[in-house]
Amino acid sequence: MKEKLNCVLLIDDDEPTNFINELVIKKANCTHKIVAKQGAREALAYLMSQEDGEHPCPDLIFLDINMPAMNGWDFLEEYRKLDEKQKGKIVIVMLTTSLNPDDEEKARGIKEINDFKSKPLTKEILEEILKKYYPDRF
Repeated sequence: MKEKLNCVLLIDDDEPTNFINELVIKKANCTHKIVAKQGAREALAYLMSQEDGEHPCPDLIFLDINMPAMNGWDFLEEYRKLDEKQKGKIVIVMLTTSLNPDDEEKARGIKEINDFKSKPLTKEILEEILKKYYPDRF
């Protein structure tokens, strides 16, 4: 590994899922920071926030589809409205338990979604994503 990612953002309403995903990512030692948000609204607020005058701009987002109040699709609608500085150069991976083939097809038609994977996040899935989207780092 040449250079770690700055930040990975986890968006899932299920706290145990975020916990497991964090463990997989920590074990891979591939990022300086992991931020877990238990909902799309909370994640959007995080992306719009500023720290030392800068927006957080994670490198990688793992996004669940089925969440209460605001689902993954709704998140993407709002994400599109963000300023480019708030979006950064983010790779978005839908990480879901959805077995509906329509969801995967819909995801393929959304330019902001880079990949679609089934839960749970595993070491193998993470390594595949890192090598595919960050080949110069991993």
